Amino acid sequence: MSALTVAVEHRQGTFRLVAAFEAPGGVTALFGPSGSGKTTLVNIIGGLVRPQAGRVELAGEVLVDTATGRFVPPHRRRVGYVFQESRLFPHLSVRSNLLFGRRLVRAKDGIGFDDVVGLLGIEPLLGRRPNGLSGGERQRVAIGRALLARPRLLLMDEPLAALDEARKAEILPFLERLRDAARVPIVYVSHALAEVGRLADRIVVLEAGQVVAAGPVAEVTARLDVVPLRSEREAGAVLAARVEAHDPAFALTRLATEAGPLYVPLLPRPVGAGVRVLVAARDVTLSLRRPDGTSALNVLDGLVAEIGPVDLSDPAVAVRLDCGGASLIVRLTRRSLTEMGLAPGLRVFAAVKSVALLDARIPSDLGRL
Repeated sequence: MSALTVAVEHRQGTFRLVAAFEAPGGVTALFGPSGSGKTTLVNIIGGLVRPQAGRVELAGEVLVDTATGRFVPPHRRRVGYVFQESRLFPHLSVRSNLLFGRRLVRAKDGIGFDDVVGLLGIEPLLGRRPNGLSGGERQRVAIGRALLARPRLLLMDEPLAALDEARKAEILPFLERLRDAARVPIVYVSHALAEVGRLADRIVVLEAGQVVAAGPVAEVTARLDVVPLRSEREAGAVLAARVEAHDPAFALTRLATEAGPLYVPLLPRPVGAGVRVLVAARDVTLSLRRPDGTSALNVLDGLVAEIGPVDLSDPAVAVRLDCGGASLIVRLTRRSLTEMGLAPGLRVFAAVKSVALLDARIPSDLGRL
């Protein structure tokens, strides 16, 4: 049984949301441009919006069923909510803010106070008040307060959107620790693909109130027909990788991926450690022959699997490659597509100019090799 099952319809003015998906556990990302319905959907799950039609079920309990008139109010759902702004009580200390949620529930299961404080690294903040904290610190406290309410599900509505890049870098490691240690299913709203690839197990893509794709992150990000993904500057393929070897003499690490080996600058990770990488479509070039006499270290052997739709107003087109069973996305000009004679089944060689590591413990952009 899925941890969360959603199938709802709702209209607000001229906007109509029709969404259905399942979240079996882990982190499920709701991804899409502004106005696509992400916040409305999480508000329905959390009970802040009552849908006009549909059903929401969490851990076997029906929270909403418009056919029978069932609607469980928000305070009885045991669903934690973290907003873009921390919404802490300014007159209370961090400790008192954290303990506030605990007083609202009777459940004895879930994570303890000391565990939350250690997980989020907020022990030095306990005696302070919110107005003396940075944006990243306030968000960590807000997450801790939600966890201490012992939720069965955690909703996070773009929790990094109000933070600058430095504060995002500060809080992302704690979100990864939360994902790995808290064992609470998370629905995570974002419009940043790299953020999604870094944190999520599954992705639900929304466009104009409709679910246009859903499934494992690696599978969905490799699809050419999902417009919200292809329109992102960081659009590309998310690959699972494993540290295979280090070469200190040249300050390089070799990663093993299903698509083939990738060399990156030396990583502070042991051999055998798993990481995720994002290969952006803009950082891949194609050749019909294996390139010789080039500085490119990462050249993958593949077959053209699919050519995306052609827009005559756009000089570029997306191409999906099959590299040993893994998908790689390439964006090239329509002129190059024609001159190279690219067609499904053709063997090509993909030179990967840059790899981004989706891991908060190491630099995210490893640059060009």
